[in-house]
Amino acid sequence: MLLGAFDLPAGTWFPWHEHPAHQLVWSARGVVAVKAGDAGWVLPPTRALWMPAGVRHRTGALGRAALRGIYADPARSPVSWPEPRMVVVRPLLRELLEYLTGDGVAPDARLRAEAVAFDLLEPLDVVPIVVPLPADPRALDVATAVLANPADPRTLAEFGRDVGAAERTLARIFVRECRMPFGTWRTQARLRAALPLLAQAAPLETVAYRVGYSSASAFVAAFRRAVGVTPGAYFAG
Repeated sequence: MLLGAFDLPAGTWFPWHEHPAHQLVWSARGVVAVKAGDAGWVLPPTRALWMPAGVRHRTGALGRAALRGIYADPARSPVSWPEPRMVVVRPLLRELLEYLTGDGVAPDARLRAEAVAFDLLEPLDVVPIVVPLPADPRALDVATAVLANPADPRTLAEFGRDVGAAERTLARIFVRECRMPFGTWRTQARLRAALPLLAQAAPLETVAYRVGYSSASAFVAAFRRAVGVTPGAYFAG
């Protein structure tokens, strides 16, 4: 493993890039976000993201964060997941990662600790939240409005009157260019907007209201259908 530590001010984003090595994206303090293509993840210290070598991505800090750069040579790594995967960071793995990113670890001790750390990589079976943007300027105006205010209650027909397009036209554009119906796209956009709030332990009722749901139970149900686990399981300590 190659390791490093980066203290990131809130709002800092690395540009799009890729690594020749596998990376475990993890923040010892604070919350970081990762984007790869149209997919996105938000990671408190209890979660990390396995990023395979060669996958183009960018990482940013939602608040002040202590990002740890942990890289593994694909030729030597016992883990070879081909897609990004969220990983549970339990206390033992956290202590090992902190130990490995510290100074003065002897080479033999480092190899033993790395072997244990790899054994402790426990994937969390979640579906990444995907929010592709349409290219058509009318549909893009609708998408931009939803992203700016996920709780916007307007229907697609109402959006259409504002952007100068029929409801059916916009519906076809979202299916063709975003590969999902507008209703599904809006759900994904709302859930992505909810992730930073959940990671900062905001009350479920507050999160639900902020992103357009009438109740916490409706929000939890939508989250579970889309992601595969409840918000509590996604961010469990």
